[in-house]
Amino acid sequence: MKTAGVIGLGDMGSGLARNLIKNGFETSGFDLSEERISAFSEIGGLPKESVAQVGAHAERIFVMVMNGDQAREVILGDNGLVASMAPGGTVILSATIKPAEARAIGQSLAGSGIDMIDTPVSGGFPGAQNGTLTMMAAGQPEVLERNAEVMQAVSGTIHRVGTDAGDGQTVKACLQSLIGSIFSATFEAAALAAKAGVEGEVLLNVFSTSSAGCGVVNNALENIIDRKFEGTGSHIATMHKDLVISLEMAGQLGVPMHTASSAMQIFHAGKTKYPDGDNWVCTRVIEEIIGAELHR
Repeated sequence: MKTAGVIGLGDMGSGLARNLIKNGFETSGFDLSEERISAFSEIGGLPKESVAQVGAHAERIFVMVMNGDQAREVILGDNGLVASMAPGGTVILSATIKPAEARAIGQSLAGSGIDMIDTPVSGGFPGAQNGTLTMMAAGQPEVLERNAEVMQAVSGTIHRVGTDAGDGQTVKACLQSLIGSIFSATFEAAALAAKAGVEGEVLLNVFSTSSAGCGVVNNALENIIDRKFEGTGSHIATMHKDLVISLEMAGQLGVPMHTASSAMQIFHAGKTKYPDGDNWVCTRVIEEIIGAELHR
């Protein structure tokens, strides 16, 4: 039986698990949330009581946690994957963390007998649940080949972006600077339309069939006009964190990021006012300033 594991069974990790099970992998998982563990069990997963138990079960383990500190503890901690996985196993770091954090984890794994693929993903909640994620995979060619099947089970496209840990996170930081900027421009355009008296349905129809139409814009605008600001699988804290990573990398490299910096402020305002909201809740902050809302 092919074995796989997932650490972190939230919006993204639950989708990874669902598609691993669907594609014939005996899949174990761990999460601190009992509710998530229960949902994982209901779709055919094998719940474990610790990271170490997942490590003892699975040959290939996806790590889909929130930040670098969590990733480091899960992989390198005393009861982490490096201490529990059999030699020849692979850690697939699918969380988005700082490139330097991924490099440090990769360096610490050297000589352990455990390989690592640094492969943050894009596609959000729909991509994770539908198995259509885009993966930015960095690893040694033979390691990528050996793990091709398990990665294909959760993705629609796999890009090989480098050979070293940190290479995948670097590409993801560039991508998120763009996506964050597109989001913020969409929020502002929606507010402008609201104040001008344009109907949401009209705006969506035009945007989605124009040169500006894309998955990021269309999905954001649909949620805005349907007033779905929570529970859509795109929590604002994640995008906020990703923009922090992008701008920190830009600062280290001396690259001016005028548009992404403005997007960061819009997300910061949204996260401060509506900490439990999803990305599109930033629009509500602007709407409250102008006294108009965009509805379908």
